[in-house]
Amino acid sequence: MSESPATCEVVAEAGVNHNGREDLALALVEAAAESGADCVKFQTFDPNDLTAASAPTAVYQAQAGAGENQKAMLEALVLPTQALRRVARAAEDAGIAFLSTPFDRASARFLVEELGMARIKVGSGELTNLPLLLDLARLERPILLSTGMATMDEVRRALGVLAFARLAGAGEAPSLEAFDAALDAPEAAPVLAQTVVMQCTTQYPAPHDQANLRVLDAYAALGVRPGYSDHTLGMDVALAAVARGAQVIEKHLTLSRDMEGPDHRASLEPDEMAALVAGVRRVGAALGSPVKRPQPVEIANMAVARRVLVAARPIRAGEAFSPDNLTAKRAGAGLEPGHYWSLLGRTAAHDFAADEPIRS
Repeated sequence: MSESPATCEVVAEAGVNHNGREDLALALVEAAAESGADCVKFQTFDPNDLTAASAPTAVYQAQAGAGENQKAMLEALVLPTQALRRVARAAEDAGIAFLSTPFDRASARFLVEELGMARIKVGSGELTNLPLLLDLARLERPILLSTGMATMDEVRRALGVLAFARLAGAGEAPSLEAFDAALDAPEAAPVLAQTVVMQCTTQYPAPHDQANLRVLDAYAALGVRPGYSDHTLGMDVALAAVARGAQVIEKHLTLSRDMEGPDHRASLEPDEMAALVAGVRRVGAALGSPVKRPQPVEIANMAVARRVLVAARPIRAGEAFSPDNLTAKRAGAGLEPGHYWSLLGRTAAHDFAADEPIRS
């Protein structure tokens, strides 16, 4: 069997918790780096492209004080292009990977072509936006795909888009049938192997009993890298996802849950993010290997805790071993008790004192 996967990556999701302010965005980068997270992630969007003027906010957003108009909320959460450049540079200087989820073609190209973003995160709401997904896949960057609100058929269709973008010949027209065929092609395996598919429940905060972590098993069976984007309160579900096989964990980060904004309530504060990172590292280390064998710390204890065959009473040379003169006790080195039956009826080669280990 193969060894367990590499250490789980922790993505600190700053998202829009900067409230449209560059200073808060920079502070979130610093907090993410200090927590030990591997990556800090933001969101890049054009409100005019993303939402209609009449679109309402979600219930949780309205309850968080975002008002009832989604476009107005998003306009207040935009991080200007020049500010985003400085944020990406700050992440590089802090030694932490930078990501930002693009919600439109222009944002994606800016992030990849001008900021040099090495991977693309696709938000759950864009999973079924196949034209945009195809554009993102054609940028030829590894994809992290969140799957909140999705069915397995929708997840498979999205993966088919990613496969089609890499495998389709010049001039081959996109279609639902072409996407499905691309996913089923043997050549799709390398595309899937570099894609992170993240279980997610799109609610802020999400109920623990709707995290549905067993979906991670189904994602692994698809040949992708399973991940988990966590919106539950606390960190226990995220740690459980690591134990379940998640190779990437994403969790919202805020400077304070008391701040105004739609996502702060379901976020971790900096000290909690540090605790999550430490927990992820411990759980990852605890997973070890699928090979069952004694661990290094156990070796010295084996001679102390395990029994060996010993003389139940003094045995003379030439005397036959029998149930009357053999037993198993903790006595250091000696034959394992499993050899008991093969010794019965054989004669002792020399004298044995009571409790003396039987060595041959």
